[in-house]
Amino acid sequence: MRNKILWSVETKIELFDLNAERRIWRKPGTIPTVKHGGGNILLWGCLLAAGTGRLVRIVTKMNGAKYREILDENMLQSAQDLRLG
Repeated sequence: MRNKILWSVETKIELFDLNAERRIWRKPGTIPTVKHGGGNILLWGCLLAAGTGRLVRIVTKMNGAKYREILDENMLQSAQDLRLG
């Protein structure tokens, strides 16, 4: 039974920094700058005992409708590709 479970996962990957809060002391009047560009990417993927399914980059804001769209377009196809369907 465990071999038939398809797991869905989303993750945010920080491109140039850690996903943590930092406190920095600056002299009054100093303007903060970004040295390395900053930014992140949001990914959706699925996996199961037989292997990994599709990996999708999410470029718009994630909401319920967007999540359902990703599932509709990718989850069933991933299951069929891995011969679960």
